[in-house]
This record gives sequence, structure tokens and C-alpha cells, in this order.
Amino acid sequence: MTIEPYYIELIKSGEPVAFPTETVYGLGADAFNTKAIEKVFKAKGRPSDNPLIVHISDPVQINDFAKEIPESVNILIQEFWPGPLTLVLKKKPIVLDKITAGLNTVALRMPKHKLALDLIAKTGPLVAPSANKSGQPSPTKANHVFEDFGDTVSIIDGGTTEVGLESTVLDVSRPSPMILRPGSISKEEIEAVLGSTVLIDDSEKAKPKSPGQKYSHYKPKAEVRWLNPKDDLRDPSTLFLLINGNKKQNNIINYDQEFDRLARELYDRFRQADIEKYKTVVIEPFDERNNVAIIPALLNRIGKAIS
Repeated sequence: MTIEPYYIELIKSGEPVAFPTETVYGLGADAFNTKAIEKVFKAKGRPSDNPLIVHISDPVQINDFAKEIPESVNILIQEFWPGPLTLVLKKKPIVLDKITAGLNTVALRMPKHKLALDLIAKTGPLVAPSANKSGQPSPTKANHVFEDFGDTVSIIDGGTTEVGLESTVLDVSRPSPMILRPGSISKEEIEAVLGSTVLIDDSEKAKPKSPGQKYSHYKPKAEVRWLNPKDDLRDPSTLFLLINGNKKQNNIINYDQEFDRLARELYDRFRQADIEKYKTVVIEPFDERNNVAIIPALLNRIGKAIS
């Protein structure tokens, strides 16, 4: 399956286009066109101090944006690219301030999705924040994008995304690499490849270097909270996401420790709750002792939805 010329021409004419990646759908625009990028911010209602990730189709394109490329970057891209790992590097002056929110760094990623790579190869690098209204659950299906934008945005339908949560963001512009946003590629996996310690940034930055650091995100209209012992699973106004349960009710989704499936479906469940008019989404607690790579990212996204 290849990209229709129509979408390529839209991008080249300065219009945003929604397209699938392995993580979530992105709202793509020419990374060298300020007016096109401004349309993305306006369509999403995205704060101007929230930096964007540039999506590329070939690792060599790093050189178009980054002025300092540590040896660790070559190791990481050989292991994880294409894939759900975003690298933050010192930027070249040519990089538009609109992308970086005025920071001296730029975030770069090479997605692992045939349609995404085909589109970028034919249009050039694209900024591509998640294709949703700012603050809403990210889209993992084309119809999610349509729910937020209707026919005001052209959408390339690539089915359901494989991962379902946004990429791991790793800051390699500093002496010790630091994870700014957890994703499906874990701290332990990165440390194993680099042979050194990777830090985790848990702070809320006044000037975030990565999407997902500062603002409340990923929230449905329904309240999201953790399950407590007093909850009544028969409450018809609540959608329950159970990690260990096997209850058979319309308002209960059982995951049986399938954390990758929970990650793939989380945003879809949030949207389901709003469509089906649930007042609350209640999730059975879990923690990192389960030793599954995706769990820190799940805890991060659920925490953002609760906050």
C-alpha cells in the first residue's frame, strides 16, 4: 500500500494531513513551512510553548536538524530505528522556532510504519503531533481523528496503530541521557544498548523539551481514577478496566495482565467511555513490579489523564 498523490500535494501546498504511525496517528505538516506548522497548532488548539517532534524517513536526515550528534545516537538508531524512540538533540539554526518552542534542542523520530515512511520520503520531514484536539485522548484509529476534526482534516487510514502510546522521548543533548517521556522502549532496554545509566525526568518543566511533559493530556470527558475496594463493579455509569479480573459485564473490560493490549486500547477505551456516556473510567491498580516494558508509559499516561 502506497500513499496517494493527493496527500503528498496537500502537504506540499502547506496543508496538514493526518497519517498513521506505529504509536498513534500524527497530524503532519512540512517541517520547513512555518505557516503549515501554525495550521497544526491552530487545528489542535495546542499551546505554543509545547514543542513538536520532527518525523524523518532516513537517519541521514538527522544532519539537517541536529548540529551535535553524539556517538550514542548512532548506537540507538541502529537498535531502535525505525521505531517508537524520539531523540532530543542540539538543533541547527535552520530549525524553525515554531517547532522547538524557542529551545536550543530539536526532537527527531523515524516511525516504524510503511505508510508514514512512504509519506515522509515523498514530502520531506514532517512535524506530527498526535492528530487530536489538544488534551484529548490521542487517536489510534482513523475514526478517532474524524471524531475530533470531522472533514476539516484529510486522513490517511492505516487501521489501528500497533503500540497505542506515544514514543519514548530520550534527551541525548546532555552528558547523561535522560528519558523525558516514557514509551514502549524502556529505560532498561536503552541502558542495555548504551551500556550506561539512563536518567528519568519526573519534573514538570516550565519550558518542556518534549511533548507530554507540562500539560494535562490524554483525558476523556469522563473522570479517570484508580479502582478502590469500595467500588461497585455493577455501577452502570462506570467503565471498569480490570487487570486481573474475569467478570463478564458490558461495563467491564478484562485484560488478564495483558499490558501491551491495555496500552494498544487505552485511548480507544477513553473515547468509548465518552461515546457511551460513562461518567467514570476506573482502572485496576498495577505497578512496575510486573516488570513489563510498557508499564511505565501506561502509568504515565493514566496519571496524566487523572491529573
